[in-house]
This record gives sequence, C-alpha cells and structure tokens, in this order.
Amino acid sequence: MPQPVHATSTDVTHRLVPAPAGRIHVAEQGTGPLVLLVHGFPECWYSWRHQLPALAAAGYRAVAVDVRGYGRSSRPEGVESYRMLELVEDNVAVVEALGERDAVIVGHDWGATIAATSALLRPDVFRAVGLLSVPYTPPGGPKPSEVFAGMGGPEEFYVSYFQEPGRAEAEIEPDVRGWLAGFYAALSADTMPGPGAPDPHFVTPGGTLRERFPADRLPAWLDESDLDVYAGEFERTGLTGALNRYRNMDRDWADLAGHGGAPVTQPSLFLGGALDPSTTWLADAIAAYPTTLPGLTSSHLLDGCGHWLQQERPQETNRLLTEWLDAL
Repeated sequence: MPQPVHATSTDVTHRLVPAPAGRIHVAEQGTGPLVLLVHGFPECWYSWRHQLPALAAAGYRAVAVDVRGYGRSSRPEGVESYRMLELVEDNVAVVEALGERDAVIVGHDWGATIAATSALLRPDVFRAVGLLSVPYTPPGGPKPSEVFAGMGGPEEFYVSYFQEPGRAEAEIEPDVRGWLAGFYAALSADTMPGPGAPDPHFVTPGGTLRERFPADRLPAWLDESDLDVYAGEFERTGLTGALNRYRNMDRDWADLAGHGGAPVTQPSLFLGGALDPSTTWLADAIAAYPTTLPGLTSSHLLDGCGHWLQQERPQETNRLLTEWLDAL
C-alpha cells in the first residue's frame, strides 16, 4: 500500500494573520478555491499534515489553522474568550485576511462543531461544510452542563471533568507528552480499550482520566516524531486555552438559543469512524441528517476506524474529501 504524503516544512507556508483573537497561525499549501481546515482537541494545524498536500495536488488552496488557544495563535485571557461566537469570527477573519470572499470549511472533532456553527451563522462566507468524526447537532435542547452531569452514574463524564478550570490541567501538566500519547491511544482503533474494559471517557471519584488510558503503546498513525510535534506545542502553550472550549458550552447554548433546531443547508460532507464513540453515541444525530443537513451529499462511516479519522485513514479521507470538493 502506498504511504500517505506528509506535508513537509518546505511545502507549507506558515504565517500569522490578524483576527479577533489577536493573531491566528495558518499553514497553507496549494492554489485554487480556499478550503479552511479546523482541528479539534487536543491537536493543532499538524493534524491536517496528510490533507494539505493532497488538497493542494487536487487544485485547492488548503489552509489549516491553529484555533485560538492553540499553537502559535493568540491565547486570550478569560474563559469567555473561547465561546463559539468568537471562534466563528476568527474563521471569518482568516478568510478575509487571505484575500478571499468565501471558503469551504472542514473540521474534525471540536473543529467539526466550529465548522458547522461557522456555516450556520455565516452562510455568506462558508459555502460548504465538511464534518469529520463529530456529527452536526443543531443548537437547542437541554443545558449541556446538566446533560453531562447526569451521565455515568457514580463516575464523571470527561466533559464535566474538563469544565472545572485548573482541574484537568493539574492532571496533564506534570507529563504532557505521556498524557497526550495515552489520550490519542484511547481513541484510536488499534489501541483503544477492548469491550468490557473501563471506559476512558469517564473518571472515577477522586481519580484521573489517565488511569484508563492505554500505557506504553502508540497507535499506528502516531510515531514518536509526530508525538514530538504535539507535545512540543502543548508543553509550550499549556492546555488551558484548549480546555476552555469545554468551559463555554453553556455560554454557547445561551448565545445560540435563537438558532434552536436550525439546519445547516449548504452542501455538506460527513465522515466518521465506525469504532468512534462520537458516532455511536450520536447515532440519532446522524439519523436526523435529512432534516438537520439537507444539503448532505456525501456521508461515510469508515469500518475499523477510530476517532482520529484523517490521521488513521489519510488516504481514504483524502479521496472522499477531494471527490466531495470536486463535485461541489
């Protein structure tokens, strides 16, 4: 099987562009229609290293951002600076700073939610949207913190654990590299805990998430040099900016109340991993796509794939992504 092409530093142009966050770091490759790539937690622009050259070769201007709080982008003070409305404004500012009027936006994990909300709020800028791993769920419904607090019985759902400022940081900061390696392994198809093993999405009373992570093994998609990139970024920046996304879910719920139940109507793509809890827990959201994503033109669950879709299955992701883009 041919190996996926890595984006090397000589192929990719890095720069900082002005945005409401202060600055947003972008990694860019290729020319043509703009495709904006938005990563999730705990990642950075490097999560799209396999997509940048593939999209460039297919005739697109591929631009991967560091979301505010991550990498070389600004890290504003204050938890409320990481609410969804501000992240949407950052994306609009990036498109404008690149001299473009519109873009296709593609996101993974939290980036999928950021991409979907960007498309919902600014259809004038984002003409199509691709969602990887996390399905679209329209704004509305019960208050998120109350939903998460009711999950897990005596154990605590990881989102609730992340929502308390400083708490997850205290677990992660002593060994950022080791924690990241375990987190990536816990959600990868080839290293995730087997059926019947304790679920790594939940924390025991007084415990830590890391207690349930696989130890001493990396997933096949992540080699030591890749881990060096992620660990190096988070050892420099800390995790607070990244975790602040989770700490704004109730604010987002209030901010977007006027859009309750709203569909995203632009042409859309969904790619999920069949072994990813994001797709099994949110199966009802996928089933609702005829109503919530009426412009959906491509939807695929990749067998035997976990959460880190575009890194676990780069060639398949690149093929499906470029086929969808070419058909727009």
